[in-house]
Amino acid sequence: MNLHQFRFVQEAARRNLNLTEAAKALHTSQPGVSKAIIELEGELGVDIFARHGKRLKRITEPGQHVLKSIELIMREVGNLKRIGEQYSAQDTGTFSIATTHTQARYVLPPAVAKLREAYPKVNVSLHQATPDQVARMLIDEVAEIGVATESLADYPELVTLPCYEWQHVLVMPHGHPLAQKERIGLEDIAHEPLITYHPSFTGRTKIDQAFAARRLQPRIALEAIDSDVIKTYVRLGLGLGIVAEMAMRDDPLGDLVVRPIGHLIGQSVARVAFKRGAYLRNFVYRFAELLSDRLSRELVMRAMTGQVNDYEL
Repeated sequence: MNLHQFRFVQEAARRNLNLTEAAKALHTSQPGVSKAIIELEGELGVDIFARHGKRLKRITEPGQHVLKSIELIMREVGNLKRIGEQYSAQDTGTFSIATTHTQARYVLPPAVAKLREAYPKVNVSLHQATPDQVARMLIDEVAEIGVATESLADYPELVTLPCYEWQHVLVMPHGHPLAQKERIGLEDIAHEPLITYHPSFTGRTKIDQAFAARRLQPRIALEAIDSDVIKTYVRLGLGLGIVAEMAMRDDPLGDLVVRPIGHLIGQSVARVAFKRGAYLRNFVYRFAELLSDRLSRELVMRAMTGQVNDYEL
C-alpha cells in the first residue's frame, strides 16, 4: 500500500463517491483511481466501498474505519511537510487563509500587511468563501487558518478560538425619518424594507433570531454576501441596511447615517480556526497574534494540544 492509494480513497470519499470528480481533483485518470482503490482493498482484504456495477454506492463499515486511519496518516504526512518547510526553508512558502468577504475586506488587511513585513518570503493565498466552506477548506487542508463568525465552532475536526466581538449597525441616508429619531427599536426597523446579509453570512442568524424573539417579521428587500453591495443599494434608496460595524469604519463617502444596534440584536463573535492536530508554522502563530493580542502563541499551542477547551472573550 502507498500514499497514492490513500489519496485516491480520501478524495473519492470527499467527492461523494464520484470517481470522475476525484480523478479531476487529483489530475489523473478515472480508471487509475478505480484501479488503485481496488488494489488497496485487495491488500487489506476488505471492501472500502460498496459498488453497483462500476459505480461506488456507499462506504462500508470497515471502509469507515479505513477512512479514519487514512485521514490520520494524511494529516501527519502534511505535518511532516510543514515541519520540513519550517526548518529547511526558513519561513518561506505559501500561507493559505480561508475567510468570508467581510473579514477579508475589513478586518484582515492590516494583519496581512504586517505579516508580509515580518515574513517577506511568505506568499499569502486568500480564499473567500461561506463559513461552511471555510471549515471544509481547513479540514481538507486547503487552508491553515480560518476566520469567520458562523459555523466554525460546529465542526469537531477544528480547534476554534474567539478572536473579537462585533455588532451590527443600521445604515440609512441622512434624509430618512429614522435618521432623526434618537431611539430606534426593532419595531421601527421591522416596518422598513431591509437590505442585509444572506442567511449563511455575517451574523444573519442573530438578526433573524432578534426579530423572531419579538414576534416581528422583517421586510427583507434584498440579501447579499458583500457589505459594499448592501451599502450601494441603501444609497439607491431601496431600503435600510444592516451591516457589520467594521464595514462602516473609514467609509470613504460618509454619506450614510450609522446607528449601532448591538443592544437590539446582540453581540457577535468572530472566531479563528485550525485543523485539529495540524502542525502550525511560525508565521501562522504570528498571524493569529496580529489578528488579536488575545491569541498569543502560547494560547493557540495550548488549544491545539487540548489544554484549552473553554476559552471565551
